[in-house]
Amino acid sequence: MAKRIEDTELTRRDLLAGAVGAVGGAMLAGLPATLGGQQGAAAPSGAPARPTVPADATKLQGGATTPLGARSAFEAPSRAPYGETTGSSLTPLQDLAGNITPSDLHFERHHAGIPALDPERHTLTIHGLVDRPLSFSLDDLKRFPQVVRPYFIECSGNGRGAFRDPKPDLTAQKVAGMLSTSEWTGVPLATLFREAGVKPKAKWFLAEGGDACLMTRSVPIEKAWDDAIIVWAQNGEALRPAQGYPMRLLLPGWEGNINVKWLRRIELGTQPWMTRWETSKYTDPLPNGTARQFTFELDAKSIITSPSHPDTIGERGWHAVNGIAWSGRGRVTRVEVSVDGGRSWANAELLGESSPKSTVRFQYMWDWKGGEAVLLSRATDEAGFTQPTRTALIAERGLGTDYHFNQVVGWKVERSGKVLFHGET
Repeated sequence: MAKRIEDTELTRRDLLAGAVGAVGGAMLAGLPATLGGQQGAAAPSGAPARPTVPADATKLQGGATTPLGARSAFEAPSRAPYGETTGSSLTPLQDLAGNITPSDLHFERHHAGIPALDPERHTLTIHGLVDRPLSFSLDDLKRFPQVVRPYFIECSGNGRGAFRDPKPDLTAQKVAGMLSTSEWTGVPLATLFREAGVKPKAKWFLAEGGDACLMTRSVPIEKAWDDAIIVWAQNGEALRPAQGYPMRLLLPGWEGNINVKWLRRIELGTQPWMTRWETSKYTDPLPNGTARQFTFELDAKSIITSPSHPDTIGERGWHAVNGIAWSGRGRVTRVEVSVDGGRSWANAELLGESSPKSTVRFQYMWDWKGGEAVLLSRATDEAGFTQPTRTALIAERGLGTDYHFNQVVGWKVERSGKVLFHGET
């Protein structure tokens, strides 16, 4: 509700706050922030204190320019968990808008920590079944014609916790936070292959990273001729170290692990190398004792990000149900939303044009009457594939499946307005 506007007088506290802002307003960005309370009010027990700002910012000089921009002190999205060298940190999907993930919030996944690489010494070597083995420096790559494309990257293990052990306190970040979308800049791998003269009998290539675990994955050569890119920039700037600086392989729509970071070598051959990352890892066990292997493409998927846990819906009436959808098989053509646990479905609005192998925002207006509700979403892509229920996915691949989780998920809204994760469909 709108509040009455009243005249206020500057207090000594406001003047001091303004003086701090004049010296360097960006310092506020390092202060803790929450979404509730009033200016200067004591924070609830256990919650971080809100920043102190003037009651009337028009009466005081603002902060100075700074070398790097900073978020408002009232906004504090963060990846979690952090501090691990062999693990992951998840994108806070519930805190974001639009399709592009800020570079500093792009999820991380690494197996031996983030290597420190000098861009002037790092090279990419292409060898094996080629006419001319070549090595490219970062400057060499930048001499070729560039492409700029928006694509998502998703870890194939994204959603494992929500599939195996769905709990009501899961957040969107924990359910699907190993997903991020960026605008990538680089050179098509096909351009470099033509430069090296790939021999006709080459059917696969091996991509090797420059981290301590020497991440290596085998890739069918058709992907190189299709849309593979060697990228060096992300969202208008150089790659972040955790995203593969100074260069990485990008295979749009394919599982995250095969998008090898810190790329240093590509070898052309006639068959897959069967590395540890495609034998002991990144294979899908099936109920009949066999396993799916080289399951590169990521299936259609979606998640409602608002409302989501730990939100509480405060008032009855119309609310926007927002979320994101994506598919490694091309464009998302439709997203449906259910507000009754899947008994009925309605088409959501796609916000903006859906790009191939990128995320798209969706929106559905919902009139909450104050009763219990279960909100679900499901995506359909241009290949005609629609997200399955968790029950259907278990029937197809078993409860022990370890990758490529794309079951329908959602949120239960209690009569109090409290929102909890709902994963049983």
